[in-house]
Amino acid sequence: MFRTEIDPLPSSWKIDHSTPILTIGSCFSDCMGKRFADNKFRVLANPFGTVYNPISIFRLLECAIDRASPFEEHFVKTQDLWAHYDFHSRFACEDRHQLEHNLRSSMEDAHQFLKTADCVIITFGTAVVYENKQSGRIVANCHKVPAREFTRSILNPQQIGEAFSGFLEKLSAINKSVRLILTVSPVRHVKDTLEVNSVSKSVLRLACDTFVRQYSNMSYFPSYEVMMDDLRDYRFYTSDMIHPTEAAEEYIWSKFTAAWFDDETNALLRKWSAVRKAMDHRAFNPTSDGHQKFIRQTIQRVLELSDKFDVTSELDHLRSQLIS
Repeated sequence: MFRTEIDPLPSSWKIDHSTPILTIGSCFSDCMGKRFADNKFRVLANPFGTVYNPISIFRLLECAIDRASPFEEHFVKTQDLWAHYDFHSRFACEDRHQLEHNLRSSMEDAHQFLKTADCVIITFGTAVVYENKQSGRIVANCHKVPAREFTRSILNPQQIGEAFSGFLEKLSAINKSVRLILTVSPVRHVKDTLEVNSVSKSVLRLACDTFVRQYSNMSYFPSYEVMMDDLRDYRFYTSDMIHPTEAAEEYIWSKFTAAWFDDETNALLRKWSAVRKAMDHRAFNPTSDGHQKFIRQTIQRVLELSDKFDVTSELDHLRSQLIS
């Protein structure tokens, strides 16, 4: 044995294509959300953009549940754009009223989805937080505002636990059957030094362990441990030596599917993966009889999956390549 392989225990409850899933958290949450979407699951992925610290994650989810307006004091104009300290920079725009409209729209989408979601996957990125001195509140994004406007600190498990219990109470009030999967992002946060990153990840991991032990509707997925202890090699990192490569992401995804998908769903994913590869094929001569036959065969394969999930866009794309 030349490596330590981590195999998460199979979950007692399973996810399939009928399961509404909301993902929220760090950029690894974006990665997971994209894979759910690419594989035709019902997913709302990071509706507020990437959010790294637990306090901001819980606050945004609570605001969505309550249909609360974005915190007024956290609107900020920076680099000629309006932004909001509780939201990702992808929402930034030139007009403040448009920003407010976009934020409320994302909140409403999340509210409606949370009411019927079967699964919420939360990815914690860091326990290092920045408190805006003017509002006295932790922010999700500093939007490149000067550091003097913030006070930096590291959360402790008790602070995270208090915020989590408040969020969970509100979530349970609108959706009693929802289940949560918690994970710690495998992405290192080196901006605050590797030493602080180790403390930060330890705090997050301890918080997750506490929640899983305390609540029966909660599970932990070891994405951080798979990256650190299973893969454990710089060839699985991109050139920045921080983010996982696509191969590493695929490996972590395979660990998730093995634990949370049943045999039928995994078999369906294998079929869909083969169809996706066929659709990605680029022909040397698109008008040749051979390629036209290949397109018709691929259309038939897609149609065979049409009772499992929506394949309208794929069929439209394939049919547009047919020559009348």
